[in-house]
Amino acid sequence: MRNPWTRTGNYKTSYAQDTTIFATYSEQASLVVFLIGMLVLPRFLSRGDMQILDLILIYALAVLGLNIITGYAGLINIGHAAFLGVGAYTAALVAPYLPFWAVLPVAGLVAAVAGAVVGIPALRIKHLYLAIATLAFQLIFEWAVGHSPALEQGGAMAMPRVVFLGYKVGFKNHHYFWYYVTFVVLVIMAFGFRNLLRTRFGRSLVAVRDNDRAADAMGMDPGRTKVFAFALGAFYAGVAGALYAYWSRAVVIEDYSLMISIKFLAMAIVGGLGTLVGSFFGPAFLELLDINMETFSYWIKTIYNPPGVDVGSAIRPLAFGLAIVLFLIFEPRGLANWWRLLRSYFRNWPFKY
Repeated sequence: MRNPWTRTGNYKTSYAQDTTIFATYSEQASLVVFLIGMLVLPRFLSRGDMQILDLILIYALAVLGLNIITGYAGLINIGHAAFLGVGAYTAALVAPYLPFWAVLPVAGLVAAVAGAVVGIPALRIKHLYLAIATLAFQLIFEWAVGHSPALEQGGAMAMPRVVFLGYKVGFKNHHYFWYYVTFVVLVIMAFGFRNLLRTRFGRSLVAVRDNDRAADAMGMDPGRTKVFAFALGAFYAGVAGALYAYWSRAVVIEDYSLMISIKFLAMAIVGGLGTLVGSFFGPAFLELLDINMETFSYWIKTIYNPPGVDVGSAIRPLAFGLAIVLFLIFEPRGLANWWRLLRSYFRNWPFKY
């Protein structure tokens, strides 16, 4: 007899049962406990800790979009931060006229249009050449913002304070408010990400990634699929960019530079390309690593800092690069594979070992 709490056998008799998100009641219960834990977590954290947690959640939303483009569709994207920038600058321009809950989808849609335009070269080129095309978009974005008076030529564009249900979000509860907003948006879009492969569009992404010629022979349109991947991934990035603009209270071009694009790509690699949990593990791991390396660098400076050599400042980029290299060599499937192995120990079907 089927046990609804543990996987003790294969009793699936329909396609709908085979594609269900939650195989057992225990998975549903664990998700509910996790969501409740995340909702009450801010009560036990300081304002500084909340600032870090907010940034991780925003980056996780951005990495979800990158995983659609690079993880699902297999399209290398080195200009993902530019999509965040499009969403952030859109939010800065329309925020004085719209409530924040309307600004988020508007920023996402504008970024999706930019993503569709960037995806047009994917109709004819791929691999390294497509990576260069996305790099060109990143550089064009930075140049256009830096020479646009309407965007303060890359200078700080202030974001207005948010009024929600007649209550103005102030300094003390700023990070707490945007934590809950970002968390709700992230949960909704994470469910969309998880259900993407359950649709024909999601399966087309994977088919085109594996072999675009075979996908074309099976009746799929590889070019349209690639443009769709860029548009959808950019939509996620645009929403993340709008949230980042509200969270940081200003839009500055340095927050959407080429280095940030490389950082997003590193987060996707470390977390696990094309995985949902990897989109959370990657940003959390690299952000916490950067913070701890910053603390460690200060400690190193007090012990050994010869004249003319800044040993402490070199530790952060060294740790960042070393983490990427080690994961590529020893665990190319990222932290998501560790999570998969951990979960396998608690399964009873087909064999616990």
